[in-house]
Amino acid sequence: MTQAVDLIVIGAGPGGYIAAIRAAQLGMSVVCIDAWAGPKGGPAPGGTCTNVGCIPSKALLQSSEHYEHAGHAFADHGIQLKGLGLDLARMIARKDQVVRQNNEGILYLFKKNKVQFVHGRASFVGKVEGGFQVQVDGPTPQTHTGKQVVIATGSSPRALPGVAFDEERVLSNTGALALTEVPKRLGVVGAGVIGLEMGSVWRRLGAEVTVLEALPDFLGAADAQLAKEALKQFKKQGLDIQLGVKLTEVKAQAQGVKLQYADAQGAAHELEVDRLIVSIGRVPHSDGLNLEAVGLQPDARGFVPVDDECRTSIAGIWAVGDVVRGPMLAHKAEEEGVAVAERISGQKPHVDFNTVPWVIYTSPEIAWVGQTEQALKAAGRAYKAGSFPFLANGRARALGDTTGFVKVLSDAETDTILGVHIIGPMASELIAEAAVAMEFKAAAEDIARICHAHPTLSEALKEAALATDGRSLNF
Repeated sequence: MTQAVDLIVIGAGPGGYIAAIRAAQLGMSVVCIDAWAGPKGGPAPGGTCTNVGCIPSKALLQSSEHYEHAGHAFADHGIQLKGLGLDLARMIARKDQVVRQNNEGILYLFKKNKVQFVHGRASFVGKVEGGFQVQVDGPTPQTHTGKQVVIATGSSPRALPGVAFDEERVLSNTGALALTEVPKRLGVVGAGVIGLEMGSVWRRLGAEVTVLEALPDFLGAADAQLAKEALKQFKKQGLDIQLGVKLTEVKAQAQGVKLQYADAQGAAHELEVDRLIVSIGRVPHSDGLNLEAVGLQPDARGFVPVDDECRTSIAGIWAVGDVVRGPMLAHKAEEEGVAVAERISGQKPHVDFNTVPWVIYTSPEIAWVGQTEQALKAAGRAYKAGSFPFLANGRARALGDTTGFVKVLSDAETDTILGVHIIGPMASELIAEAAVAMEFKAAAEDIARICHAHPTLSEALKEAALATDGRSLNF
C-alpha cells in the first residue's frame, strides 16, 4: 500500500499528535505513524507522556497522596478513619484506566480531525519525486510519501553504564509505575523530576526510600532558595536524599540490588534495596529511523539537529520535542508541534523557551518559569525580588497546607517580570498566571494591581509581586 499526503508525522507523542491535528486543521492531508503498543498489543498513541510518563505518574501521585492524607491529615479536619488499607492492584488498575482513556482520546481526535493514523514503526526509504518516502513495519506493512515530514519520536530512559533495565529489580520510569507490591526498601538514582515523583509515590505507600544524586546541589536547575526549601520538606517527609554521590558498583541480585558508593566526603557505603529506580535523564530516540537515507545525521548525543524553527538541514523535514534540543517537556513538544504545522502552512508562529514553565508534581509541588535568582546574579542583571509565604495565605490555611512560598523576580529599572518560582499547594496551576504575564511582558506592578479573588492561593502571587516594591499587605 502506497499513499501520498501533504504531511507525514512520525510519532504520536505530545509533539507528534498535536502537530498532526494542527496540520489537519490547516487543510493538510496527514498521516501520523506511531509504534507504541498497549498491554494487548493494540495502538496506544500518546508516547512516553501518556503511556509511562506524565499521565500515569500523576495518577499514582494523586492516589498515593489521598492515601497519605487519609492516614495522617484527615484527623486534623475532624475525619476519623479506622482500618485504613491499601489495595495496590486497584490503584494500578485505576492508573491504567486513566492511560487508556487518554489513548482513546487521541484516537478520537485523529478521527475527528481526519488524521490517518497508522500503527507501526516508521523509517525513511529515501527522497522521491514530490517529497519523502516512509515505510511502516507493523500489522499492515505499507509505504507513504509525504511532501513534508515531522520527526517526533521522543526519548528513552538512560540506563546506568553496564546495568540494563530489567523492569523487575532495576527499573526505568516504566517499571516504577507498574510495581505489584510496595518494596520495603527502594533505591532511586537521580534526584530529578522522575526520581522525586516516583520516590514520593512509593514513600507515601510505605517504602523506605533512599535517593542518590551525583550532583552536589539539589535541583540545580531551580532557584536556589526554592531548592533549599524543597530539600528540607522532602527530608522532613522521610526521603533520605544524599548529594554528591559517586556510584562505584551496582549489582542486581536474585532478590534485589546491591549498590556500592562514595558519599560527598569520599566515605564508602553499601546499600541493599529490593528495587532500584534509575532516573538519570533521557536520550533522544532517533535510532531506527534510517535518517541517512534522506541525508540526515543525528549529533553525537543522538539528537536530530534543527534550527530555531525546528527545521533540519533537509528542506521539508522537521523535528520537534525530546528528539531535538531544548527541555524534554511534553508542553514544549506541543508548542513546537503547533508551530511547525503553522510554519508549513506559511504562518509565522513563535515559541519562547524562556516562558516554558517547569513543574515537579511532588508535595509540595514545585513550579517555575523564567530566570532564577542565581542566573540573574551571574549575568550581572539588576533585579528586585519579592516573596510571600503560604503560611500567611488564608486559602492555604483552610486547605491545611501552608508549606512554601511564591517568589517574583523583576527588572530593577523596568519592573518587567524576569522569573517566578513557586513551592507549595497547587504550584502547577498557579504558574500559568506567571507564564501569561511574562508572555505579555508584564511588570510585577501589573500583577500587583490585578484584583485576585479572596480567598485563593493565587493571592500569594499578587502579594509576592507587591513585595518586590516592599508593599506586601498580608505579611
